[in-house]
Amino acid sequence: MPRSLEQWLAHQSQLHPRAIDLGLGRLRTVLDRLGFRQPTVPVVTVAGTNGKGSVTAYCASMLAAAGYRVGTFTSPHLRDYRERIRIHDRLVTAAELAAAFEKIEAARAASAEVSLTFFEYNALAAFLIFEAVGVDAWVLEVGMGGRLDAVNVVDATVAVVVSIGLDHQEFLGATPEEIGVEKAGIFREGRAAILGSREMPASLAATAAARGALLKRLGVEFDFVRDPAGDWHYRGPRWDLPRLPAPALSGEAQYANAAAAVAAIEELHARLPVSASAIARGIASARLVGRFQIIEAGPRLAGRHGPQWVLDVAHNPDAARVLAQNLRALPVSGKTWAVCGILADKDAPAIAAAVAQCFDGWWLASTDGPRGTTSASLAQRIAGQIAVPLTTAADISAACTAAAAAAGPEDRIVVFGSFHTVGPALDWLESQGLLPSDEVPEYTGAPPGS
Repeated sequence: MPRSLEQWLAHQSQLHPRAIDLGLGRLRTVLDRLGFRQPTVPVVTVAGTNGKGSVTAYCASMLAAAGYRVGTFTSPHLRDYRERIRIHDRLVTAAELAAAFEKIEAARAASAEVSLTFFEYNALAAFLIFEAVGVDAWVLEVGMGGRLDAVNVVDATVAVVVSIGLDHQEFLGATPEEIGVEKAGIFREGRAAILGSREMPASLAATAAARGALLKRLGVEFDFVRDPAGDWHYRGPRWDLPRLPAPALSGEAQYANAAAAVAAIEELHARLPVSASAIARGIASARLVGRFQIIEAGPRLAGRHGPQWVLDVAHNPDAARVLAQNLRALPVSGKTWAVCGILADKDAPAIAAAVAQCFDGWWLASTDGPRGTTSASLAQRIAGQIAVPLTTAADISAACTAAAAAAGPEDRIVVFGSFHTVGPALDWLESQGLLPSDEVPEYTGAPPGS
């Protein structure tokens, strides 16, 4: 009897002895058995400690606005495994996933059996589905690092490293320089290597030079300028795009993220021409759930007008500092409350310290899974960083319920700390009728000459 998607995922989660086991050998063996060849269409691969989801979303959105069919691979998911693989304007279907998994399983088990991690199954399925559907471009988000990540078995036409920070040090190295070498592993000889932050470890440029990649750095080969009117101006080696609309994703860092994405699409101009108007539409219509996602008050909760909600998966100190910057830039007249859940293997004290001054009170929630932790344990880890009331809750739903009951109509509730926190919070918000329509307003302007 054919396996259901849930059965496939349960099988994959138990197959390999370690959840994270970086390396490309197992994938190459299975891909060889499948007769897989490198894509003939352009591939944009995006790595980085923070911001890679945003850059991936902008790249896919701009290409789609130009009329191209795009296969997008991201991870992890928030609520539905199918979020990880998008084919142009839709999520992958359960049937497509099952068909891909059957092929992968047959190749994996053939001859000398090869063990695959959960993520490796996921990446291989994306490759097979994109190949079968026949999309015009692939946009791939690296899961962890770059050099040994499953995504790196595919050669990038354009490789982007958005940012470097301290995260996953047990796998990637203890310093930004060491982590930079791992992220730069996606660079390829003779192809563009885009650096999306103004300050990057020297190891990235050194690795690009050693590999013969064509370096393209924010602030050097390309740049952007904010205009007083609220729009912005991109300048690159080929394109000069004035009066671009504000990025659809909230937060000051999104201008640099959008610029890095434009720099990547600019490098594809010979194979996939994209007009200025498509660039503008793509920037203004990109969607990415859980990255400083603001849900304005509107529906009634418990008989009164509800507070504003902000959802952010910030799960390392650098991301927490960006979250704090964004919160300070968008103050509310009332109080700001935290609903927080952080995995056991993350630097919870540093994350809490980065945002400590932003909140009037905290609700800590237990997180599920092998890397999860209890709210009581999290409270012990971060108590020294917090000078305001801190309350523990059994889970995210309970924490959201308590925060919503305490918050006033002018207040703000910020849910952050992990994908494992934001996903359940979205489920809770939906159960309360608080999730807005997913519709994106149509962009009505465009740069001159578009």
